[in-house]
Amino acid sequence: MRSKQRAGNPDDPAEGHSLPSPAAAPSRPARPPARPLRLPAAPRYPRQEKMAHRRRRLAHVVRILRERYPTVSVPLRHETPWQLLVATILSAQCTDAKVNQVTPELFRRFPGPAEMAGASLAEIEELIRPTGFFRAKARALQGAARQILLEYGGELPRRLEELVKLPGVGRKTANVILSAAELEKWPGWEPRAAGGLGVVVDTHVARIAQRLGLTLARDPARIEQDLLALLPEGERATFPLRLIYFGRQVCTSRKPRCPSCPLFVMCPAGKHQGTLAWLTPRAR
Repeated sequence: MRSKQRAGNPDDPAEGHSLPSPAAAPSRPARPPARPLRLPAAPRYPRQEKMAHRRRRLAHVVRILRERYPTVSVPLRHETPWQLLVATILSAQCTDAKVNQVTPELFRRFPGPAEMAGASLAEIEELIRPTGFFRAKARALQGAARQILLEYGGELPRRLEELVKLPGVGRKTANVILSAAELEKWPGWEPRAAGGLGVVVDTHVARIAQRLGLTLARDPARIEQDLLALLPEGERATFPLRLIYFGRQVCTSRKPRCPSCPLFVMCPAGKHQGTLAWLTPRAR
């Protein structure tokens, strides 16, 4: 007698029936790839560029350099504000690398203004001789040390107008000190409240600012004023350092790498291989 076949249960896997497949979720259309950010074009005649367009170019320059150099620091080695002041005075007409070779022994012998003020001038000269112009620099260091002791109780003044009164200290050196105070969060220092941050203008900063058409000036003081009119205060301590890094790696003095430069599209000097064609007598 043939056994009665049991009705299959579609929900029982043992019955060999496949489970019904769930309804497929409706597919979403793939997002189109992000369009590359369009950079503002370099002005053909920087003298005729409108300030709004120049600010827009600079905003993109700041963004690109921030992405390239997210972390920046003062290249002169120091542990105190006094040591940075000494190193910055020595860096005039001298490389940072050479200064960093000289300062460890100098700081060991004269760790603060009191020791420098009472030192033999000949001893200071001998220690800093490799930095060049050592006699003038030795006089400036000792003069600054004595003035700091007499007028500021051995502590560096914290305002730009006071710093520039020290021997051997110009606006660039004062801006280095105040920018470092901002970057390194020196206790008790408030650079933005002390008359506002300036912009350090060294040879790299001046060269690149001119090539980018951010300034038409050649004098460092004028260049700084032009950059101050364009830069937000929050970028004034870091932007010059990023320009220095960029100037050493890409926008070099003699053979700038214009074809591979990430700022090429926005740089009026790019098609001229870094020369300032618009500042030549013929262009004027």
